[in-house]
Amino acid sequence: MRTIKTTLLLVLLLCFTFNFSQAQKRYTVHQDNVKPSMLMQYEAAAKKFNEACKTHNIQTSWLTVSTNDLKYMYITPFENFADLDKNHFTDMAKAMGDDFGKMFEEFDKCYDSHINYNIRMVEDLSYMPEGITITQEGQDYRKFFYIYFTPANAAKMREGMKAVKELYAAKGSKEYYRVYRNGFGTQEEFYLVAVSSKDEIDGATRAKTNDEVLGPDKWDTFSKVMNHASRFEEFSGQIRRDLSYNPNKE
Repeated sequence: MRTIKTTLLLVLLLCFTFNFSQAQKRYTVHQDNVKPSMLMQYEAAAKKFNEACKTHNIQTSWLTVSTNDLKYMYITPFENFADLDKNHFTDMAKAMGDDFGKMFEEFDKCYDSHINYNIRMVEDLSYMPEGITITQEGQDYRKFFYIYFTPANAAKMREGMKAVKELYAAKGSKEYYRVYRNGFGTQEEFYLVAVSSKDEIDGATRAKTNDEVLGPDKWDTFSKVMNHASRFEEFSGQIRRDLSYNPNKE
């Protein structure tokens, strides 16, 4: 029961559409770390839950992203922490009875751990000169770069991130990115850089072109970030429209 409540709290709490309002800058993330041997079972459980929400027309929404290391992230914006206390599934649970809990039992078999945390967009460090958007039409492929740092290096890290944005702007780069900062629920300090493209090939092509645009001086600028990083991680991912959810408006 505790697992059910935790999953509900972090995955499916708040109303939003995929065209995020620019006023919404903070996000709660529920991350399932799926076991490789249970991938197909997890996919089946997620799709079953998605269909059940459609059937009951739950008045909340979420965006789902899966990564190459089998993380499934369910992302919801929120205005304030009071929003996290809302539960949109009471009527659905009553209507489904025992079947409601059984759906989450199927999820629980598929991972040994899942975590919950918040992130916030840092607009002044993000580089999207045509306007910041979370999702872009036809660009559901993602590259995620996690840049970790210690609290003592936070100020220097921000200066370095700002220098990178200034370089991209000065060179007129066409590779846009969004920057997020860790929030409540994370054990380490980090910036998350998200880059969108059509697919893996398109992403690699854009990255190669961007290297040429930025020129050899880019390494001097990038070092202003990496010299203050404690570690670095890179993942690829995909927006999962089939596992994301938007309700029919009542």
